[in-house]
Amino acid sequence: MLEKVNKSRVLWACRRGMLELDVLLMPFVNGAFDDLSQEDKLIFQRLLTHEDPDLFSWFMGNKTCPDAALAELIDVILKRVKA
Repeated sequence: MLEKVNKSRVLWACRRGMLELDVLLMPFVNGAFDDLSQEDKLIFQRLLTHEDPDLFSWFMGNKTCPDAALAELIDVILKRVKA
């Protein structure tokens, strides 16, 4: 059974050291996080454990995320932000 995700903790973890990441992550959590499956919520939490430079490189397309599940979620977040 999958563990429950605490949205308040996720929101707090979205507060990053880089404003560029805050602008991507905070609106996504506020607008789309509740619609994710429990598994995707856990993947999102795992995404937030990575360092800001890695996240920035992945979101900006400078590097490819080596984790397929994280890369797929990054695409979802970018599509949501661009919509």
